[in-house]
Amino acid sequence: MNQMSSGMGERDSFAAFVSDEATMEVVRTTVSNLNMPHEKCNMGGLRNAVQTLSVSASPQILLVDLSECGDPLSDINALAEVCEPGTVVIAVGQINDVRLYRDLTASGLQDYLLKPLSEEALRDSLLQAQSVLSAPRHNPDAAAARNHVITAVVGTRGGVGASTIATSLAWLFSGEHKLPTALLDLDVHFGTGALTMDLEPGRGLSDAIENPSRIDGLFIERAMVRANDNLSVLSSEAPIHSPLMTDGSAFVQLEEEFRQAFDMTVVDLPRNMLINFPHVLADADVFVLATELSLAGARDAIRILSWVATNASHMRPIVVANRVTSGTGEISKADFEASIERKIDFLMPMDVKTATQAAKVGQVFVEANRASKASAVLRDLARSIMSTNGDEKAPAAANAAGGGSLMEKFGLGGMKAKTRQKA
Repeated sequence: MNQMSSGMGERDSFAAFVSDEATMEVVRTTVSNLNMPHEKCNMGGLRNAVQTLSVSASPQILLVDLSECGDPLSDINALAEVCEPGTVVIAVGQINDVRLYRDLTASGLQDYLLKPLSEEALRDSLLQAQSVLSAPRHNPDAAAARNHVITAVVGTRGGVGASTIATSLAWLFSGEHKLPTALLDLDVHFGTGALTMDLEPGRGLSDAIENPSRIDGLFIERAMVRANDNLSVLSSEAPIHSPLMTDGSAFVQLEEEFRQAFDMTVVDLPRNMLINFPHVLADADVFVLATELSLAGARDAIRILSWVATNASHMRPIVVANRVTSGTGEISKADFEASIERKIDFLMPMDVKTATQAAKVGQVFVEANRASKASAVLRDLARSIMSTNGDEKAPAAANAAGGGSLMEKFGLGGMKAKTRQKA
């Protein structure tokens, strides 16, 4: 099919196949504003796209509507059969599912946008597609040398020490293990990542959210604040009168850039962000859940772990109980483990004095208290995360459609510089 279509004329720069008038209007307006050919916008979703491209050359950028597909990941396989290598595919659909997003992007699609479609989101995605087309061809062998690990740290409740764990892990990866590390603090309004290290947060994260199309290697280099020779921090102190206006695409793009520039990424992820932007976890490898041994902590640990098992099962979960006292607490370790139906992986003892000392000197906990028992636990946690094997993290989606990965069929393996790489 690919050979047949490639001989049928010059390739268009853009074509779209959408299934409703509202989406069609947004697409036409957006592509016209970008000086792209709006006359190549067609009614009819994926089925019409497959029929049309089976007898004509596929465009450089293809927008396809998956709303009418019963099994989008399986159905997209038919599109791969008629697309020429190098086609950048953007999909739109109605299913808000982190697994579907992860599987589609892992299979070689450039982006997956939710309906109702906004002009801003589509514009950013199209600009990103154009940059991919114009970028130098990627060397997969060079990328394979970097076995990047993304660790998301989430607290069951505020104040359980998730940010303390996140900043300490980032410091350990970068300082003791000398690994290029990025710390992404996604508490946009009240983040403490930079504050903990006595740094000014800057406007990097806010700029990324406002202009996702600007995110590239140069932006990362300029926007991140350097904490030490191997650690860069991206955070924000957005005005509290400014609500967070984003679909979360900027966060995913940031993680993709981090994968190219660093060996380790630590994401301090507030639990409300977990709910609102689940696709932040699409490429994460390790999920650290920080909790206290309390009834509320047990309840929320059950809910969050269940959500992860259902929606992001590709991640390796690690449960860390923080501020554990030697006396009788609200709930015992045994009862807590029985409630969450799994073992607690790491226990960090309560140490108020050392935590206060770290805050006073403007250092992360593990740096200010190198000899404490809690710091020893954090070092063990860091080593455990570093042992994460890249081969174990590979999602099963690559072979979901059968007969090899869709990335190979779209010919994006060598072209798409920002796709997930494995060592």
